[in-house]
Amino acid sequence: MKVSSPLVRSFSILLFLIASFLICQSAALAQKRRPPRGGRIAVVVDERLSALRESPELSGKLLQRISRGRLVAVRGERRTRAGIVFDRVNLTSRTWGWVQRDALIALSRKGEDEKLLRLIRASEDFDRIARAKIFLDSFPRSALRPAVLLLYGDTAEAAAGKLSRDASRRLPVDQLVSVGTPEFSYFLNYTGLDRYNRQGVRFVFDRENKRFHYDGASWSEITRRHPRSPEATEARKRLAGSGPGTAGVSLVNEP
Repeated sequence: MKVSSPLVRSFSILLFLIASFLICQSAALAQKRRPPRGGRIAVVVDERLSALRESPELSGKLLQRISRGRLVAVRGERRTRAGIVFDRVNLTSRTWGWVQRDALIALSRKGEDEKLLRLIRASEDFDRIARAKIFLDSFPRSALRPAVLLLYGDTAEAAAGKLSRDASRRLPVDQLVSVGTPEFSYFLNYTGLDRYNRQGVRFVFDRENKRFHYDGASWSEITRRHPRSPEATEARKRLAGSGPGTAGVSLVNEP
């Protein structure tokens, strides 16, 4: 069978576009994780304030919005008459600007772990989990780590209830009858789990009760690495009473 030249060209263009998209995505992810050069390393923790501006003022021209979790290099600072401190930051070797300091956590500055913990406690739902993940990645030796681990796990378990309800409402009942797809597989592939998975949260699924539960990894870390911390007692309680038994339980997003 001879394939027409236009069809071949169209297919080639499609492959090129897909490859270009994947390359751009990989480059963006690598850029986000690779610290830029030229100053003290900081990480964006509050995207509501992370406008990169041409000048150190709230009325300065917006260059771009920096995503949460992005690493930047701080090169200098400027305080406005209103008392707002702006940091001059490098995003890459060619991209720099001014960003409000409240959007950042400097990894080498004393007390920044306390500042981030206050922000985590003031956050809710997924925002709390995302900021807790930044803390856990950025401050592996902080004395505040057990408190963040406990918040991370408790927030994930609270999210499990909402995810269970949302997944149940989206269950394609008619399709289950017509095509015979196992019901639990729809739960295990629920798209609402994806962003939690990217934050390191893993859930187990109780098939009998049709409910997700947090797998308890952060609580286990507390009891294992910080057994004498005040949070260890609470973590043990969570592990003793968390989720269903092993029967009828499946791991969600199992690697």
